[in-house]
Amino acid sequence: MLGDPIGETKGQDIGRRVLAAEEGHVVVEVSFEGSGDYYGTPVKGFGTYESELRADGTLRGEGQGVDMTSDGQTISWHGIGIGHFTEGGGTSWRGSLFFSTASPQFERLNGIVGLFEYEVAPDGKSTGTYHEWK
Repeated sequence: MLGDPIGETKGQDIGRRVLAAEEGHVVVEVSFEGSGDYYGTPVKGFGTYESELRADGTLRGEGQGVDMTSDGQTISWHGIGIGHFTEGGGTSWRGSLFFSTASPQFERLNGIVGLFEYEVAPDGKSTGTYHEWK
């Protein structure tokens, strides 16, 4: 069941690299940075994910990153998702996140699975929304 909202982020791709491109098998690495909030507290962060084009035209992605508050609290995450290309060359993703933090303020993230919706425009600008899965 979809639970409480965790937060939202806005970001921008800062690098892309082709890791494989053989016989229709394409894997691309994307690095990004952004800002947003977790439970109403502002965060800034960055991450990297790999996107693999599958034979049916869908995308499989896996990535990791870290978000930080202005006072130095950190939240690391690892995610996996399924995506597809959107009209104009962007991508749309749905998936799950697993968090890790030593911060007492965000410790509830250690015991939940986060669900995400993540949209990337053709120019690399992104928006994400995150919810707890209960």
